[in-house]
Amino acid sequence: MPMDLQTTQAAVIGLGYVGLPLAVEFGKKYPTIGFDINKARIQALKEGKDATLEVSTQELSESTKLRFTSNPDELCSCNVFVVTVPTPIDEYKRPDLRPLLGASETVGKVLTKGSVVIFESTVYPGATEEDCVPILEAESGLKVNEGFFVGYSPERINTGDKQHRVTQILKVTSGSTPEAARFIDSFYQSVIPAGTHLAPSIKVAEAAKVIENTQRDLNIALINELAMIFSKMGIDTSDVLAAAGTKWNFLPFKPGLVGGHCIGVDPYYLTHKAQSIGYHPEVILAGRRINDGMSEFVVSELVKEMLRKGIQVAGARILVLGVTFKENCPDIRNSRVPDIVEELKEFNTLIDVYDPWAISAETEAEYGISLVEPEKNAYNAVVLAVAHDEFRQLADNLEQYLLETSVVYDLKQFLPSDKANLRL
Repeated sequence: MPMDLQTTQAAVIGLGYVGLPLAVEFGKKYPTIGFDINKARIQALKEGKDATLEVSTQELSESTKLRFTSNPDELCSCNVFVVTVPTPIDEYKRPDLRPLLGASETVGKVLTKGSVVIFESTVYPGATEEDCVPILEAESGLKVNEGFFVGYSPERINTGDKQHRVTQILKVTSGSTPEAARFIDSFYQSVIPAGTHLAPSIKVAEAAKVIENTQRDLNIALINELAMIFSKMGIDTSDVLAAAGTKWNFLPFKPGLVGGHCIGVDPYYLTHKAQSIGYHPEVILAGRRINDGMSEFVVSELVKEMLRKGIQVAGARILVLGVTFKENCPDIRNSRVPDIVEELKEFNTLIDVYDPWAISAETEAEYGISLVEPEKNAYNAVVLAVAHDEFRQLADNLEQYLLETSVVYDLKQFLPSDKANLRL
């Protein structure tokens, strides 16, 4: 039987965009350790600095029961472990469970009788019980539902969104026994005013998470495909969507690049599991192919428009505005903008990338892209790839960066129609 809330000492394993906001909330109510293997990250958090910009210095100081460490031995005092490490895909679009399995090893080494381990990382249905539990058992010498208990509560962090924060989003919970499920549900209820939804099983909770983003991915893929069709027809997609959106039940999706750690990744977890049990998904993978191919479409449209205007593509200077995967946040994970940069390099163009939110050292390390300040009167083309608020002011004076003959491609339907030659 799990312990009660009065004796809870929590640990959050992984302090990225998901783990840190959660650790801050738990640290207001329970003795909590925030653990991460990145020592520089831990040191910055001890100094009250969050590079992800999800949590302010004041919010960190208000979490009075939270402390940070990169030393796994300090986890021995904890009895509730929340695992929030990344679950990426590899170069072949297959799930990469190494961070999750590594975290399971770390937690397994410090488990004591009655402990509870809750996973939040996005996985395919069955991963908690089939992949993580055996490691916890092997490392601890305890048996699940006898010596320790597990649960799954999918993360629902929307990075960069200050309106929908962790405490304002209803939390799905689950546990390996009815008693464990009730404890885990009450644990989250104690820090999430938005409330909880107790799922009937861990697999149901895992499946619910993975289809949330699969559904969004497919809806965006449909709009992206429509944008490609309308482009060939000479129709402005934004005008079509505005007209269709006058019907009360039309879903307000827009075309665009699909990146980030969730929407562009999670469907591959579901399709991997489906294929492993003998079912070969068609619709989900078709949507993924469309969205993964949008960078190639964008570059093709840009190059054709440049040629129509008599601009020599080889040697042309192009300014790309934005490299993060979404607006108003520094998150570059799985951004599709670097795909555009790589495609443009195939045409021997000279590319400058400017992003006031991204950190140049990170873009260089991850994508080989150095960020620069844009030059005036210098560019044959501008691609507005990310709708940062800062680019609204830039839009009013975009002409100052352009040469006399130039092309502006607005991927975000962000600029006034008279400011852009192309819109996605």
